[in-house]
Amino acid sequence: MSNVTALQRKADWQDVCSISDLVEYSGVSARVNGIQLALFLVPDAEPAVYALDNWCPAAEANVLARGIVGDLNGELVVASPLYKEHFSLLTGQCLEKPLSVRVWPVMLQDGRVLVLI
Repeated sequence: MSNVTALQRKADWQDVCSISDLVEYSGVSARVNGIQLALFLVPDAEPAVYALDNWCPAAEANVLARGIVGDLNGELVVASPLYKEHFSLLTGQCLEKPLSVRVWPVMLQDGRVLVLI
């Protein structure tokens, strides 16, 4: 757990799922501590797993896990399935509008996906 700072105690990391529960280049939704997450597995990227809020502020619905993962001008993004806004998997910023979603730190440990919540 070398990427954990003093402020990020082990107790804050929530075991969400197995890496095998995720689908390459696709999203999976998960509810952790009452928060709906969208998890994305991009095996040829670093990191390989990204966690964002599942809530799309443009659509006002929990749909980001159903979005399309891609690359837009060198930026890894998920396109919202309803209005097609692109949200950065790294920052959560929308590339078209002044919108954003929260991005959650992810750690892989022993084949498990842990999210810092």
